[in-house]
Amino acid sequence: MKPPLEVFIDRIEALQSTGNALFPKGLFPAQRSNSLLGYRRPDTTMFFSAITAFTLQSIRKYCSTESQSQIDSIRRQVTANYPDFQNKDGLKTYNFWKTKPSRHFPNGRWFHRFEHFRIPDDIDDTAFAYLTTDPSQEELFWLKQKLTLHANGTKLWIRNTYPEYQQLRAYSTWFGKNMYVEFDVSVLSNMLYCILHYNLPLNMHDEASFEYIRSVIKTRRYIDAPFRCAHQYPRTPLIIYHVSRLIAAFDPPALQSVKAQLISDTENLLKNTRSRMDRVLLATSLIRFGIETERISVETFTENDFKGFYFFIAGLLTAYENPVLYKLSVNPLVHMHWTCEAHCWTLLAEYEALWNQQQPNGALPLSNPS
Repeated sequence: MKPPLEVFIDRIEALQSTGNALFPKGLFPAQRSNSLLGYRRPDTTMFFSAITAFTLQSIRKYCSTESQSQIDSIRRQVTANYPDFQNKDGLKTYNFWKTKPSRHFPNGRWFHRFEHFRIPDDIDDTAFAYLTTDPSQEELFWLKQKLTLHANGTKLWIRNTYPEYQQLRAYSTWFGKNMYVEFDVSVLSNMLYCILHYNLPLNMHDEASFEYIRSVIKTRRYIDAPFRCAHQYPRTPLIIYHVSRLIAAFDPPALQSVKAQLISDTENLLKNTRSRMDRVLLATSLIRFGIETERISVETFTENDFKGFYFFIAGLLTAYENPVLYKLSVNPLVHMHWTCEAHCWTLLAEYEALWNQQQPNGALPLSNPS
């Protein structure tokens, strides 16, 4: 009988598309839905494939030789799809959807007909594309300059945020030429992870981005108003997961003052959270900090445990800067949820790998050794 971690890797590998009309070879099937509207469609996005490849890559060193080979194969097949999602003019930024031509809201009936819903490249997909490939120094320095061109205050100023953040020169989620400026604490955490991973020089926009993260943690706005802090990841466990990953990996000085508070908040939330998948996110975050937690029996999870769990959303009204429309944008009726079974198994694999490292023998003993 295989250990749980190897079982999870097998399941993830089995879900990777071998190529069909909806999902090209190497992508992981994903769906977008709004249960309130009875809406559900398959979604051909690079996002879940990229973050799955990144997460597996990050736990590779804790896996068996066989699982490492599987992870390498998964990553190669995922990254082979990146050119289809690259900037339409050939720049090294990436889009949530295919770009040549634009395939926004694919496999649907209505949304793809409207230009309003066509989105520009974003720093989130771009961060994971860079983190799962081997960019040159020239490409990395170009990216830093590109980020600066779209930061708050370079061309436009952010409006949909708290007043004290409106002059903060942090990075925007979007690269679009005329796109509104948006701050998302999780997206910023991912791009800063990329910047620190490649040891790129920091500038005022990086410092401002760290300050935004620090402030929303310090003020606990990420608990009281997560949607306002993270339009794409608008739930507190998701924000904790992303910020904790950044701090645990690099311990940036700008965030050291809120580290203890973040850990305390996470521990308190874990005590009161019933969602099994949210508990995995919170426990994973604590394990990153070296905090011992009660084991979650992830080996007993099934697809039923993924129901109702979503990792990413799009607010259909967040693009509007009208104050009335922005107030309405928090309503779940105008939210589209994205889900991916393979990524859920990846989160379980990540938890299992990190939990194993806390144990004296480095692995969970088999309940039924063969």
